[in-house]
Amino acid sequence: METEYEGSRTIDITEDDYPDLLKKIDVPPPRLYYRGRKEFLKKRCIAIVGSRRCSEYGKNVALKIAKQAVLNGFCVVSGMAIGIDNFAHQGALKAGGDTIAVLGSGTDVCYPRQHARLYSEIIRTGLIISEYPDGTEPMPYSFPLRNRIIAGISEVVVVVEARTGSGSLITAEACNAQGKPVFAVPGNITSQYSLGTNKLIVEGAQALTVVDDLFHYLGVAPGVDPEELESLGKDERKIYELVKEKGELPMDVLSALTGSDPLLISSIVSVLEIKGFVDFSMGKVMAIKF
Repeated sequence: METEYEGSRTIDITEDDYPDLLKKIDVPPPRLYYRGRKEFLKKRCIAIVGSRRCSEYGKNVALKIAKQAVLNGFCVVSGMAIGIDNFAHQGALKAGGDTIAVLGSGTDVCYPRQHARLYSEIIRTGLIISEYPDGTEPMPYSFPLRNRIIAGISEVVVVVEARTGSGSLITAEACNAQGKPVFAVPGNITSQYSLGTNKLIVEGAQALTVVDDLFHYLGVAPGVDPEELESLGKDERKIYELVKEKGELPMDVLSALTGSDPLLISSIVSVLEIKGFVDFSMGKVMAIKF
C-alpha cells in the first residue's frame, strides 16, 4: 500500500505499481520513494545518459532523441545530472513531460542544487524516484548504485557522449549485465567527449546513426515530429503525403499523380529518404514515418 514518508510516497517491491523490469535485476531496491506521476513506472522507458561535460553536438542530440522518444510514446529516464542528463530531461519535458529522474539522494534533495527549476518541473509533470528515504544526502557510492536503477526500469540505454571513466559507462555496463541493448552515439574521433561512446561501439554497442533506428528496433513505427514536417518544402510534403496515404507507391505512379517529371520525383524522393521520411526499394517508395 502507498504510504507517506516525510513528503515522498513509497512503493514496495511486492506491490503491483513496482516496475516489472526492475524486479528482474540482480539486486532490486526493496522500496522506491517517489514524487510525481508514478504511472510512468509502467510506461515503456528509454534511458538517455552521458557525461556531465558535453559538447553542443551532444546537447542537441540528447534533446532530439528525448523529444522523439516522448513523441513515440516512451518515457525518458535519466539521472538529473549536469550535462547530457539535463538535456535528456529537458527534451522530454518540451515534448510533454514524460520523464523519470532517478536520484542518488532522497527525493527531497535536489542535486545538483542548480537544477532546482528542473527538479520542480519534473515533479510537476514527470516523476522523481530514489531507493533512499527523504533526507538522504548524495554520496559518491550512491551514484553507481543509482545507475543500475536507470538501466533497470528501461528497455534500452542510449549513451550520447561519454569521456573515458564517465559514470554513464557504468549505466551501460549495468544494462549489459541485465541483458539489455546499449546504443551509443558515434562522435568525432578527436573529441574527448566521444572517447567513451566510440569505445562502446568497438566493444559491441549498437551505433545510433539515425534516431529513428532506435524506435524501429523497439518495434515502433516512428511518428513525425511537427517541426520536421514544417521543415519540408512544398513539393517534398506533397510527395510525402501521397506516399503516407497509400503506405507505398511506385515511382512512376508518383510521377503520374503529380504530373511531374520522373527525374524531379526521383530527386525529391532522395531528399525525403535522407531526411528519414521514406525508403526506396524495388522501384517503390515506402513511408517509414506516420
